[in-house]
Amino acid sequence: FAIPITATAPKLTKSPASSMDRHVAVLGFPTHAANLFKLLRRLACAAPTTIFSLFNTARAHSTIFSAQHPHGIPNLRVYDVADGVPEDRVLSATHQECIVLFLKATPGNFRDAIEVAEAEIGKKISCLVSDAFLWFTAAMAEEMGVPWVVIRTGALYSLSVHIYTDAIRNAVGVAGEPEDQTLDFIPGFSAIKVEDLPDGIVFGDFESPFACIFYNMGLMLPRATAVATNSFEGLEPTIVTNDLKSKLQKVLPVGPFELSSSPPRIWDASGCLPWLDNKKEASVAYVGFGSIVTPPPNEIVALAEALEATGIPFLWSLKEHAMDNLPKGFLERTTAQGKVVSWTPQPQVLAHASVAVFITHCGWNSVIESIVGGVPMICRPFFGDQRLNRRMVQDVWGIGVGVEGGILTKSGVMRGLILSHEWKEMRKKIGVLRELARRAVEPNGSSTQNLSNLLEVIATSKLHLDTNK
Repeated sequence: FAIPITATAPKLTKSPASSMDRHVAVLGFPTHAANLFKLLRRLACAAPTTIFSLFNTARAHSTIFSAQHPHGIPNLRVYDVADGVPEDRVLSATHQECIVLFLKATPGNFRDAIEVAEAEIGKKISCLVSDAFLWFTAAMAEEMGVPWVVIRTGALYSLSVHIYTDAIRNAVGVAGEPEDQTLDFIPGFSAIKVEDLPDGIVFGDFESPFACIFYNMGLMLPRATAVATNSFEGLEPTIVTNDLKSKLQKVLPVGPFELSSSPPRIWDASGCLPWLDNKKEASVAYVGFGSIVTPPPNEIVALAEALEATGIPFLWSLKEHAMDNLPKGFLERTTAQGKVVSWTPQPQVLAHASVAVFITHCGWNSVIESIVGGVPMICRPFFGDQRLNRRMVQDVWGIGVGVEGGILTKSGVMRGLILSHEWKEMRKKIGVLRELARRAVEPNGSSTQNLSNLLEVIATSKLHLDTNK
């Protein structure tokens, strides 16, 4: 979750380039800026003689640091790339418009910024690291004659879907096929159904920007020297991981980013954590749908009515513009029961002992943070890999449930919230995964070892990974 800071990225104190032996370019996707930075911070601290140049839009950079909150990493440089928005363009409220304009500006915007970085630092790029969405960087790395390393902020099983897109289309056809048909012809997908697939694979708009990104990503990833993911050994089905390892050159689960990186600063202007301190253990329903998703007005009303009717304490992260959709008088009537804010420090909220359940859109970052916090989920997915994640949460891991009918209704949410006996069992299951996550980032854990392997690829020589960084 991006920290809501609007100041521009600061001018940073630089270490002398002459003392550095490598120059690594890290190309980010705007909506993944905060998550990518968690891993980059870890890599930069572990490889102090390597310069890391981070490239993303100014708006994306402003969500993770500012003049008041610089990153403080001496071997990290930050470069803005053009976002493709014309100076006289008045943007709509949708993220899709910004992404479309950004994609039109690529890859030229990245090439221009890399030239500036190389000239300023006086060192050519030795490795190109990119968000998996930026599939075109495969060609850039080949032109530069350097390794291409991909950072996948989502799950491995959702990555598998995009690699198998053509096979899925051949097997089940497109549009109109039975939604309850399983994808058991893909290794590890016996519990996954056609209806769980992201738009643009067998239904939806096949020419949408994201459908094109996903399809090309699936084609290009076998060319990557390594693919690092925000996952950990033991979380995803072994058969899925092993199958991908047979198709990709090197698969490195290095998550959870939230645990394997230095603890982020806590931004809690609304006082969420002190409010939670005054609640009983495992008593609060936390509601958050990420930085992009906002439920439609009728579902906001239904959710509010359900929360009020149950009397369960709640903390709700809801964008300011959407608060107008709350039932009249809701905030006044529930002052003693709940708290509605425009942003929360979600990892810290989910790690708080008073939080009992998480009502979520089931984005991968939220799923991982919920596992790390040990909190079961009520899932209302909207797009992308969220339906896949919901299926895994409910039917594979048994650590949450999907909302009835796929949308938020008063009766459906109320039934989910009062199933306390089921939440107790789910907390046991999620506790097992939580322990696996913590073991993965210990000094001899699988994610720590994979981070060392990732550094070896990026820096071309084995570097010691200090787990205290």
